[in-house]
This record gives sequence, C-alpha cells and structure tokens, in this order.
Amino acid sequence: MKSERAAVPGPVAVIGSGTMGSGIAQVVAASGINVLLIDRTEADLRRGRSTIEASLDRLVSKETISRSDADQTLSRIEFTVEFDSLARATSVIEAVFEDLSVKKQLIEQIDPHVESLQFLATNTSSLSVTEIAASSASPSKVLGMHFFNPVPVLPLVEIVRASKTSETALEAARELAETIGKTPVFVNDSPGFVANRLLIPMINEAVCVLEAGVAERDDIDTIMKL
Repeated sequence: MKSERAAVPGPVAVIGSGTMGSGIAQVVAASGINVLLIDRTEADLRRGRSTIEASLDRLVSKETISRSDADQTLSRIEFTVEFDSLARATSVIEAVFEDLSVKKQLIEQIDPHVESLQFLATNTSSLSVTEIAASSASPSKVLGMHFFNPVPVLPLVEIVRASKTSETALEAARELAETIGKTPVFVNDSPGFVANRLLIPMINEAVCVLEAGVAERDDIDTIMKL
C-alpha cells in the first residue's frame, strides 16, 4: 500500500546527538530535508555538531561532496534542547543509548505529539520494539529503524515491524529511508532482527575457531576481511 503523504517530509526530528543520532541527522539533511536535532543539553548538541562537521569535512576532502553541499547540509539542521519543537515535526527518530527503560520513558515524553506524526521510530539494534511501543498511546505509529554505523556510509536500514505497527507507518518509514539514499528492508520484531542475528553466531564461531587452534587471531581476521 502506497502512502498518500509527500515522499519528502519535513522537518524530521532526531532525538539524541551521539554517534548514531548525529549520523542520522546528517544523512537526512544531506537529502534536502530539514532536521530538528534534539538533545538534553547544549554541550551534547555542540558535540553532535562537531561530529557532523568532521564527517562532512572528510567527505569534502575526499571530493565526495562539495564545500557548498556540506554547508547546505549543516544549514538544514536545527540544534535544539526544546522538546516542544516536536510539534513541528512530521516524523521522529529517537537515537538515544540502548537502555530499554530510557527509551520507554522517551516514548512517553514524545506521546503528546504522536498523533500528528507519520511515524515514531526507535533506532535500536537489539531491544524489543514491541515493548518500546507499548509505552505509547498510539503503538500503531511506532516502529524500529535500525541504522548501521557509520550511518553516512552504510546503506542498510532494517525497518522493524512491531506487533501493532500500521502499514501506513511502515510505508512512510520506507519512503523516508529511500529518500535519504538508504536501502530499507522490512523485518519482524525479533531479538537481533536479521543482521545481528546472523552476525553474532559468526563472531562466536570465530572465537571457537581460535580456541580450537585452527588459526591465529590475525589470520582469522585476514580471512574474514579478504
């Protein structure tokens, strides 16, 4: 089912200006969408801004983008500690650290604004999206968007369907992911989703190979890299 909403919504609110949040804000802004980057303190936001500026500078130095592109991307990001600015957002992606209680409390804070949103996404690699969504009075709008680090580089986004997520919300998240140049895939809510569910057994097996004396540590690393 196709969403009737505009393919390029905005502004998109990103909550949390750490590694993941700043990366998400950067790629959204680089696609031409205005961003509200929200965090608890001005100091947090300054660190987030520095992270984005350093990332953009690297892209300019590699001639991946122009200086003008970098400046325009940064100009589309509004750095704010004002939580009420969510009233202007069309969608929200929270990217605070991986703590279930913190994320659930944040969802409760966002809830007064959720009716006006296309979707409310939690960026998590391991937590239950269904459990996080249970903190909202509108769980049909809550879903997962699992971005991968570094966000400006890696193309995959797992869009996680919680038990009550609506198809309309999922479609809006897919449209946003494609608009910002990512490759979205839909997955159901399950521990580790797909990428980490495949990755962790492989890492564990590497430890078993080392323990069994099949190869040395650096040689195992070389085999996997090449």
